[in-house]
Amino acid sequence: MSSTTAMLSGGKDSTTCLYWVLAKFNHVEAIGFDYGQKHLIELKTAQQSCHNLGISYTIIDLKGVVDSQQDVSVQHTINPDLPSAFTAGRNAVFLSVTAGLAYNKHINNIVTGVCQTDYSGYRRDFIVFMENSLSLALDSEIKIHTPLMYLTKAETWKMAKGLGCLEVIIHQTHTDLQWLPYRF
Repeated sequence: MSSTTAMLSGGKDSTTCLYWVLAKFNHVEAIGFDYGQKHLIELKTAQQSCHNLGISYTIIDLKGVVDSQQDVSVQHTINPDLPSAFTAGRNAVFLSVTAGLAYNKHINNIVTGVCQTDYSGYRRDFIVFMENSLSLALDSEIKIHTPLMYLTKAETWKMAKGLGCLEVIIHQTHTDLQWLPYRF
């Protein structure tokens, strides 16, 4: 494949996807979003990862556009079935901004580390809907790649190992290491 824009937060999932992208595409750019999230260290680790790999990394300021004020230490205030860290509309905004910026660079591929097992609205039907909507909006075929969509956290760690980025994720990202005990 040719070019892609990878959505990169600086955590385990998006970093695994970045290495997946490097194995599949000739030209890779990465994009991150500062929406006022509590862990800005993720953006710094993403920036460092891209620097180490010689990849362009753009951080887009979306503070005030995406509500990041949900208190993650309590149950979600609107829908108790959602994880406390759920940020309403975040991925729809991220995908829309990414598609617009990628389109201006003649890039039709977007990669994101969303995963159904996390829930938070990351179902495949949402991705297909966004793919169709963005393709119509831009009058160009947009392809959203989700290499982690159906993987468990253990399978994501195995993928990272297979891609040769396990040590990078453990030592150079802001990552919840609770899944690390799985044997590879």
